Amino acid sequence: MRITEAASRLGTSPRMLRYRDLLGLLPPVRDARAGRGGSAHRRFDDEDLAAMTMALDFERRYDVSPAAVSFGMRVLTEPRIRAELAEFGRRIGRIPPPPVRALEFEKERALRLLSLAPTGAGLTGGGGAAGAPHVSPGRSRPPWTPGRDPAQGRSSPQSAPRP
Repeated sequence: MRITEAASRLGTSPRMLRYRDLLGLLPPVRDARAGRGGSAHRRFDDEDLAAMTMALDFERRYDVSPAAVSFGMRVLTEPRIRAELAEFGRRIGRIPPPPVRALEFEKERALRLLSLAPTGAGLTGGGGAAGAPHVSPGRSRPPWTPGRDPAQGRSSPQSAPRP
């Protein structure tokens, strides 16, 4: 069907369909036959109408313009634009920072605390994480240092110095 009939079925105007075509919101289907003046005329089938109906419903439901939908399509299909928009969203506080950093900090903290925990009757050499205290077999716990709870022999969460 031609643009006039398609617009009538969709409840819009041919001009609005042409505008959507300029924005890239219509399926790229053209009639292979040449029309008046040698130009090809767009023909619409039922699948095209279904796609345009979906777009119109989307615009009404979310109260967005065809230009906004077109930009949304660009964001979805162009990774560079998506990355720049995400960075902008983080800077203005609309998008939270990636949680990976926070999880990595908590993971490192847990590993540090585990490496300081006594095993069995006391700490022994070997098997500990790098930087863990080394205690000779004759001692039950490492010597006291600032930021350590002497009764426990490990870092105290309340007294540990902050980086």
